[in-house]
Amino acid sequence: MTTGDLTPTNDEQLDCSAVLADIFLLLDNECDLDARARLRLHLERCPTCLEHYDVQRELKALLRRKCAEAAPAGLADRLRVEIRRTVVVRQTTIRIENND
Repeated sequence: MTTGDLTPTNDEQLDCSAVLADIFLLLDNECDLDARARLRLHLERCPTCLEHYDVQRELKALLRRKCAEAAPAGLADRLRVEIRRTVVVRQTTIRIENND
């Protein structure tokens, strides 16, 4: 979370770009109560940001409905095997030279 963007001083208004950058934190319930309140207040006062929020909220709801299929049995195990097969372990040697 970009808490610096969400922490205006006293009467300072949130910038629309900060709200739009953090809109998914609100949608995903990943911001603290203070940030949530500031974002909600901005959305109540700014129809443009509210429209963007509504579009993103509807998109997330649509994706949740349409992408709720369960993965085929064994897919997770096959993916783990493939990931292990492609992971490269790199050994790094650090040489310290003593120039006495």
